[in-house]
Amino acid sequence: MAALTRAIEDYQYFPGPEIEAMSTIFDEIRKDHDTQRTLLDLLVKTHGDSEGREELFQRVKTALQTHEAAEERYFYNPLMEYDTAIGKSRHGIAEHHEMDEVIEQMENTDFSSPAWIGYAKKLQEMALHHFEDEEKHFFISAGQKLSDEQKSQLGSEYRSEMDRLNNH
Repeated sequence: MAALTRAIEDYQYFPGPEIEAMSTIFDEIRKDHDTQRTLLDLLVKTHGDSEGREELFQRVKTALQTHEAAEERYFYNPLMEYDTAIGKSRHGIAEHHEMDEVIEQMENTDFSSPAWIGYAKKLQEMALHHFEDEEKHFFISAGQKLSDEQKSQLGSEYRSEMDRLNNH
């Protein structure tokens, strides 16, 4: 259990000076995706009503939901101004909603139930698909639409929103 607790602590959200002032929206989102991948990987490795499962689930839930809110405000919303990005933006937001529904199912299922880990694995699969869609496809088209200044400004605004949401 001590190893799980240390692993969880290592992947808590800690904004800090290591974030470069010139990070783009893509850099910032990728950083959060990496943290979420790790948290989800740890979550699906838990067993039954094990100590730490509930705490780890709460961290996953918070990481995903704060990320969704900031991403919708500072990535998808600005891209909706471009006709060619509306469909992809709506698709990404719809995937956020689908993940929220799985999180709700997890909240309404006993942690020791075999169904709970099934939902956790489903959430991980959905999140990984979403991250890949964004990083390998949507980032490319979005990068062609946004100026370098916009990319940096949106990255800064996104990170500020993440800080606000995580300290709320």
